[in-house]
Amino acid sequence: MTADSPQTGLTYAAAGVDTEAGDKAVELMKDAVRRTHGPQVLGGVGGFAGLYDFSEVATYRRPLLATSTDGVGTKVAIAQALDVHDTIGFDLVGMVVDDIVVVGAKPLFMTDYIACGKVVPERIAGIVRGIAAACEVAGTALVGGETAEHPGLLGEDEYDVAGAATGVVEADRLLGPDRVREGDVLVAMASSGLHSNGYSLVRAVLKHAGWGLERHVDELGRTVGEELLEPTRVYASDCLALAADDAAQVHAFTHVTGGGLAANLARVLPAGLVGVVDRASWDVPPVFRLVRELGGVPRGDLENTLNLGVGMVAVVGADGVDAALARCAALGVPAWVLGTVEAFDPTAVTDVADGDLVAGTKGVQAGAVRLVGDYRA
Repeated sequence: MTADSPQTGLTYAAAGVDTEAGDKAVELMKDAVRRTHGPQVLGGVGGFAGLYDFSEVATYRRPLLATSTDGVGTKVAIAQALDVHDTIGFDLVGMVVDDIVVVGAKPLFMTDYIACGKVVPERIAGIVRGIAAACEVAGTALVGGETAEHPGLLGEDEYDVAGAATGVVEADRLLGPDRVREGDVLVAMASSGLHSNGYSLVRAVLKHAGWGLERHVDELGRTVGEELLEPTRVYASDCLALAADDAAQVHAFTHVTGGGLAANLARVLPAGLVGVVDRASWDVPPVFRLVRELGGVPRGDLENTLNLGVGMVAVVGADGVDAALARCAALGVPAWVLGTVEAFDPTAVTDVADGDLVAGTKGVQAGAVRLVGDYRA
């Protein structure tokens, strides 16, 4: 090109990034975000960094910060296929804050990140409104976020979401394996459905069966897509209320996410103890039976992938069971006795079928979980 040749240079918009659309998305979401803000949040929406007044730490004797980060996984593909984007935020918040509450920490604030092929303001705002609504349920401030347009890497209708949160717990109220004792009882807290794990398996099953998301299933009482998009139950405030009830004697929680019930429960049991889970103690919800039957999925794969109706487990002292169940009922969370914690000598185990005993998961050398009996028909 010569110096006097006409200039027809590329713009950022021509490259696929629309900054004005991002600004419009912020305008559409900011009221929902502000509703999560208490007096501790400074600066409002749009700053480079979210500010949170942490002066309440002065009331703690030994405050411990807890942090977690996660995403939603391939459940976003269901939201995109159905063009419903205001519920996926509950899945994101649940995956993040409910990992924090497991140690007894109160989740204080959260940030989110959305990567997309094209910023559609109404879609982005819908996602963030869902995140904000879930943060309200959890009692967590949404103090910041980022939306990134990635043309060429993601399709125009594709996106992924991630988030991170920080919480605080008094050191002498920290929950976990150190508190668990032989004779403790496992109290299950019901999931709202599949939550946000195992969707690669579920989607493969549907493809194998030739089922579309629009298919109505009488046993579910709605379409397949509606069932798969059911938001994750957010347990944070309920777990904190349960832990604060000294009569419930909560020693530990486990959040049932990737890896299933046994693998996650084993992480919060100390070496030398085994959680004995009675499969007959609850009715597995229809969606899990549907996945099993449509795909011919072996029981072991189901147990190692899906929550099967148990989203959170509280490990409580034997004398605290009635109080724990009563508290859950008052909170509107279906709960039941799932099993017990017993002494465990791995060298003495001779009668356990393959897959019924789980230990050493997630790189944690801790306790074990033994699944006994059969699920209700």
